Amino acid sequence: METLGRPYHKREVGCKYLTILLVCEKTIIIPNFNFNISKNMSRKSDRRNFLKKSISAGVAGIAAPYIIPSKVLARPGKRIGANDKVILGAIGTGSRFGGLSPGNVGGLGSSFTSLEGVEFAATADADLGRAQSSATNLGSGVKAYQDYRQLLDRSDIDAVIVASPDHWHAQHSIDAAKAGKDIYCEKALTLTVEEGRAMVDAVRKHQRVLQTGSQQRSWDTFHRAIMLIRNGYIGKVNRIVGVNYPGPWENALPAQPVPDGVDWDMWMGPVEPHPYNENIKRSRSNPGWLSIKDFCGGEICGWGAHGLDQIQWALNMDESGPEEVWVEGKPYKPWIAKADSPYGRFFGEKDPIIHYTYPGNIHVELSQDSEPTGGALFIGDKGQIRVGRGILEVSDQSWLTLPLEDMEVQIPTSENHSQNFIDCVRDRSIPLADVEIGHRSATVGHLGNIARWVSERTGEVGVKMKWDAQAEKFTNSEWGNHFLSRPRREGYSLKS
Repeated sequence: METLGRPYHKREVGCKYLTILLVCEKTIIIPNFNFNISKNMSRKSDRRNFLKKSISAGVAGIAAPYIIPSKVLARPGKRIGANDKVILGAIGTGSRFGGLSPGNVGGLGSSFTSLEGVEFAATADADLGRAQSSATNLGSGVKAYQDYRQLLDRSDIDAVIVASPDHWHAQHSIDAAKAGKDIYCEKALTLTVEEGRAMVDAVRKHQRVLQTGSQQRSWDTFHRAIMLIRNGYIGKVNRIVGVNYPGPWENALPAQPVPDGVDWDMWMGPVEPHPYNENIKRSRSNPGWLSIKDFCGGEICGWGAHGLDQIQWALNMDESGPEEVWVEGKPYKPWIAKADSPYGRFFGEKDPIIHYTYPGNIHVELSQDSEPTGGALFIGDKGQIRVGRGILEVSDQSWLTLPLEDMEVQIPTSENHSQNFIDCVRDRSIPLADVEIGHRSATVGHLGNIARWVSERTGEVGVKMKWDAQAEKFTNSEWGNHFLSRPRREGYSLKS
């Protein structure tokens, strides 16, 4: 980032590229990536067998397998040995990161402080007091900054944990990549489809590792469900039923005095500033930034980022997505955040109902009230599986004890999502929830929001919007394409 409204030192990191040919006859430019499966992923699916079995099974969703040589992600600059500490910085130290209570890191922060060979050196937050509190909780010698660029300018920091509000994810991650840092970025990865592609481009260009915070890919329950689906135990998947996630609210919260130590202009970042209100600054309050359109896509990009990611994973759509999206019901009318707005995770407008069509004529509808949280019901011609947090219901109880290592299609997983990221920082392999995966899963949520917003503009429902997942554009909706990006304030560039 060049200005952020004020001059700042800019760093550049060079890189080299390889041209990789895909079987789908498309040539792309990506940096050197080592397609090794990280050492803390399941040892039952080594690289050769994983690729061989995935190809032979004819799994859908990826136009063709990558042909990727070894030693592709050669990290520029500092090398981290097996016995060296990985030094981290935290950007955004609110409720998701944890550390709000004295002496207690909590949240995402604790998932890294609990790992061996990992140490935090700095925190950054537009609320300086919050950054300082987290720095204190993380240990002596941790430096707190209000301007995250000062953290990125430190040569001793290897990687950053981005747990800022969603409207900052792309800028923080792109700037971190340009500064030569690896990135663990919370879900939903982006605020728009345009941001997601820019993040992928930046990570590839600067040869970075980026792990999306879709930690359910490292949970046994979800991995077993996906293995069963991908290995055909429920037969051909015909229908998927997910949660009806609320859309985002418009903001009409009244102005309040900005607290001491809060740089509200910095907090707003690329968004045209709103007056300060404590119920914007908090992630979930009344209603919180997570529910307000300018800062997040609502719960479809909150909890929905987990549930929709499971659908993408089950259908092997990590490089692609749905072919159609539409809504049924009445045209969308968003809730408006006011001083007396209620508190809650699933508050917001849920009408109209969102529908998708995936390749193979698979129909997805988001119609369930609140369960299965973080998952979905998968219905095939031979059975069904319902998976969510604390839920794994199957047609045949014997499926719950089948040895996964004996199955034909092997899908990598890990025992610890944060550890998987650290392993990839060390060995330069692709993480379990790579930036492309995070972008594609976030896009599904964005498409659902866009279908609702188009119905709001046109007053029409039931119109199937055709999505070209490779071009990342609608082929029959100008309004749909209008919502793929958003205006950004001057000085907040997505260029990498």
